[in-house]
Amino acid sequence: MQELTNKRVAVDRKPMTFMERLYIPTIIKGLFITVGHIFKKPATISYPEQQRPFSPVFRGLHILNRDEQGREKCTACGLCALSCPAEAITMEAAERTKGEEHLYREEKYAAKYEINMLRCIFCGLCEEACPKDAIYLSETVAQANYTRKSFIYNKEDLLIPNPNETH
Repeated sequence: MQELTNKRVAVDRKPMTFMERLYIPTIIKGLFITVGHIFKKPATISYPEQQRPFSPVFRGLHILNRDEQGREKCTACGLCALSCPAEAITMEAAERTKGEEHLYREEKYAAKYEINMLRCIFCGLCEEACPKDAIYLSETVAQANYTRKSFIYNKEDLLIPNPNETH
């Protein structure tokens, strides 16, 4: 093994001129850069009044679909929860009982369906994994909230309102 030795190398520096010692050219260059930025268009926008255009492939909040008769499309197969890399989706399946044919399309349905938006990375894998097209990512931007609990959306928050129900 070679031993490491500390060698000092002398660096020859040329002496600074009088103008360089005053730093005036450097200060003037900096002022020109600053003045140049004053007249440029600002990069920021006034958010509520102006909105930045989104990409055509933007993925926003999740929506649970209904079919033409207003029944829930989700069959609680769990493929969306399995495909989610952030493990943001949790669900519990239940069996449809007599008299609930107008609510659910299949024998099984999601009794509990929750998405934790703080964990969601909006990748769209849940949308691709669903065999019934029951979930999709809309073009709606997630709202700001002050509590962590308000970022957990349950089934009632995600479902499209039933057009057959009257309030």
